[in-house]
Amino acid sequence: CGFTCFFLPLRSPYLQGRGAANGPIQTFVIPHSHMDVGWVYTIQESMHAYAANVYSSVTEALTQNKQRKFIAVEQEFFRLWWDSVATDKHKKQVRQLLKESRLEFVIGGQVMHDEAVTDLDDEILQLTEGHGFLYETFGVRPRFSWHVDPFGASATTPVLFALAGFHAHLISRIDYDLKDGMQKSKKLQFVWRGSPSLKEQQEIFTHTMDQFSYCTPSYLPFSNSSGFYWNGVALFPDPPKNGIYPNMSLPVTKETLHSYAKTMVQNIQQRAVWFRTNHVLWPWGCDKQFYNSSVQFSNMDPLVEYINQNSKEFGVTVQYATLSEYFQAVHQSNLTWEVRGSEDFLPYSTEPFQAWTGFYASRNVLKGIARRASSQLHAVETLFTRYRVNYPDGPVPKEEALQKLKALRWAVSEVQHHDGITGTESPKVSDMYIEHLTQAMMGVEELLAALFLLPQALGTASSHQDLEQHIIVYNPLAWNTTAIINVTVTFPMATVFDDQGQPVPAQTQSSADSNMTYDLFIVVDLGGLQHKKYLIKFSEKPGKEGSLTHQAWVVSFKRLNVSQELKTGRRLLPVLNECYKIMLDQDTNLLHSITDRHEKRTVRMSQDFWEYQVNGNVSAGPISDNYIFSANGSAVRAYKAVKMEIVPGKIITEIRQYFYREETDEDYTYSVTTRVPQSFPRGRLCYRLEQSYSLGPLVVNTEAVLRTKTSLKNNRTLFTDDNGYQMMKRPSRTFVNDSVARNYYPMVRMAYIEDDSSRLVLLSERAHGASSQSEGELEVMLHRRLWNNQEWTLSYNLTLNDSSVVRPVLWMTLGSLAATSSLYQREALELQHRPVVMPIDRSPIRPVVLPDNLHLLTLSVPGWVYNSNHTLHLRNIETGSTQPDYDRVLLRIMHLYEKGEDPVLSQPSTINMKEVLRGMGEVRALEERSLTGTWDIADLQRWKWKASEDPGRGVSRSSVGVRGEFNVTISPKEIRTFFVYFKLK
Repeated sequence: CGFTCFFLPLRSPYLQGRGAANGPIQTFVIPHSHMDVGWVYTIQESMHAYAANVYSSVTEALTQNKQRKFIAVEQEFFRLWWDSVATDKHKKQVRQLLKESRLEFVIGGQVMHDEAVTDLDDEILQLTEGHGFLYETFGVRPRFSWHVDPFGASATTPVLFALAGFHAHLISRIDYDLKDGMQKSKKLQFVWRGSPSLKEQQEIFTHTMDQFSYCTPSYLPFSNSSGFYWNGVALFPDPPKNGIYPNMSLPVTKETLHSYAKTMVQNIQQRAVWFRTNHVLWPWGCDKQFYNSSVQFSNMDPLVEYINQNSKEFGVTVQYATLSEYFQAVHQSNLTWEVRGSEDFLPYSTEPFQAWTGFYASRNVLKGIARRASSQLHAVETLFTRYRVNYPDGPVPKEEALQKLKALRWAVSEVQHHDGITGTESPKVSDMYIEHLTQAMMGVEELLAALFLLPQALGTASSHQDLEQHIIVYNPLAWNTTAIINVTVTFPMATVFDDQGQPVPAQTQSSADSNMTYDLFIVVDLGGLQHKKYLIKFSEKPGKEGSLTHQAWVVSFKRLNVSQELKTGRRLLPVLNECYKIMLDQDTNLLHSITDRHEKRTVRMSQDFWEYQVNGNVSAGPISDNYIFSANGSAVRAYKAVKMEIVPGKIITEIRQYFYREETDEDYTYSVTTRVPQSFPRGRLCYRLEQSYSLGPLVVNTEAVLRTKTSLKNNRTLFTDDNGYQMMKRPSRTFVNDSVARNYYPMVRMAYIEDDSSRLVLLSERAHGASSQSEGELEVMLHRRLWNNQEWTLSYNLTLNDSSVVRPVLWMTLGSLAATSSLYQREALELQHRPVVMPIDRSPIRPVVLPDNLHLLTLSVPGWVYNSNHTLHLRNIETGSTQPDYDRVLLRIMHLYEKGEDPVLSQPSTINMKEVLRGMGEVRALEERSLTGTWDIADLQRWKWKASEDPGRGVSRSSVGVRGEFNVTISPKEIRTFFVYFKLK
């Protein structure tokens, strides 16, 4: 649980419970070990101290007794054990246990991913990584989830699990007061229709764990020792040589057997009244358990036997079970279940002053690196796929290339853990994630260079001679795009030419980050999945005749002290482009208003930095920590002086604002640079205001927010995304306590506020927390630095004394509801997957372009060692004749829009896959698969659950087979997955 689990003893005799009226309560004891891939200890430390022993001892204990069972959840530790620890005997035993259905893999992802701050792409990646390993190694495909520890539950997750072929979903951490009400009304189980567009097409039965969560209640009324944890608590850094661990439970003996049984039965009966069927799921385990499975089972075996021998007296039967056995029993009850729509369970609170909304912004640097690694992986996966199709025997070794890609897939998957990208881990674990990510990114950069062959030598000309540099710019999205790229250079002037020798619009200016470098902005036009070559000629003098490069100069404004009494709005300075008139207030050096020139509507708007100063002393009141945000009053202005610079240009105009904590400070604490695109017709680029921020170092126990205050009448209602998949409406809620923190929500890709006429959208390239605390305000938490004296926090070194300077990026758009509805989904992806710039040479390739409402979610060569025919694959496993397939391409396409969101873009889109992919090569075969690729979609059957609402007419479509048509229709919010086979050149 992370916290000790207790239960309330029943005051009634045994048979007063459910067992008396409905027959014995059927109890499913599910042995498990919750194994965090990180959190307090590194992967290596956990493997050494306990994780490897879990799988070795479980395998041995289950083999000794046919009644015993176990569920394995996260795959990272299992894969490490399988590859480096397991003996041949262990491996043979595991395969036998899987055949006997006594060892069961649930979820099956690389990790148990967080649900609040993870991106859709990465959730799918980590699930695919784990499923691919399980299927190619054992031929098994998980059908149930066990999402017991993420801090809140997203509505995207049940949709993804349904697409992966799951029969049922299990969650635990939801708001404490909501769970209490659901328990009392027996509504912990329901059919969840997580997508408002897909509805019943991808619904899934969902079980919410009761108040005891996933850990066995440890309170024993007959002993001062904890109960049911007979192997004790894992010891770090080394397992004890004598096998004696701390806090080992009182053994089950003749003297304690009846008392243990009485305690267990009372808890079972207490839980039974919260559910509609006569079945109780009784998790046996907790964090870091079953590293000595022999001790665990040797104590539980006689307890199970004793309760069953006295089942008439107790009104309870008990059996070791897998999760599938429990859900099968519930399914066979044939009850009709209440339907839950697309609402999520965010945010999550455990007590009135414990809103788990702080982690939305914890460890901003890690969040940024993780998303950059994901974007880089996407770009290189698509490039390598094109390379394999066009140059199957090319000079880049496929085995080496795949090894580098697999390393980055592993690192990106690993950090999605619910104590990873959340920023709730110890500093050494955060460093471990960053090290794994950066090392894998370096390997993929080497692959990127190899895919584009030899670098172009620049020579050693003197500083007074022109220099030339070739760059390649690659568009990793399957849309045509116009973008402005920024190349850092050391010369004040440059002329840019495309691959036809024609001059390209560009702009040079001094860099805001360094006195030694310059920013070179280049306008690039790229087809989908296409790269182009550009030639840059450097000079210290203005460009020659025919050059389209503009040199921009910095205009500095007086640094101003800011006070509450300051008069504003007397001296306004306009910055214009085709879409906006931006007014800057020269009395404050702050933003004053933005006018939408097409709609002719002006919105008053200011933008600056504020800080929540929070408590770190547990004796003084509620605290903020890695997880929890507890506001100690309202936010205060974070600065006393502001400096402004403007760099007017023909490609972009740059507005630089610097915020000083004190009037006399020489160094700024906060800054924002806003880039306003110039000379572009109405469209995405025209509406895009790119904002780059710098925050820190912060003062300890400070939480820093960007506050955008507008004249919009939004009724303090906010919209944020669930994992980049769908938007959620977040009305302001009032609580007796902690209203500020409980009105914060995760912002993974986007957040917006709106009124009847206008919408203000902020798009992000990493996760943050977002809120609308006052009318017309959109507040984004960008950075946190905390320390507290809580004993638990200090003992595990889980303080967040983050002294880093963070540099996130947001794109801002203001416009009508109709205009922004067609923009923000694609804009969010263009921010996430910006063009890749490489100083190397390569011949051009043909574009791959999808319709505006479809997104190429995945294009990769997985290299899986399995046959897509399930029967043949199982036969190959038996004979050991499996080989990696380097020619199978994994392709996912997603519809970006909800039903009714846009009159044009929300329509189903039909494409011919042969035509769409012709720029890559000739498609010879197409197979439709489940989300993670392990099922042929024609073979995938999921359980049907009776729902209280009659399903409306769902999305109807036919699957695509190897010999089928190549026309594919993709409806709103669908994600469709295919194996594609090209005719190799």
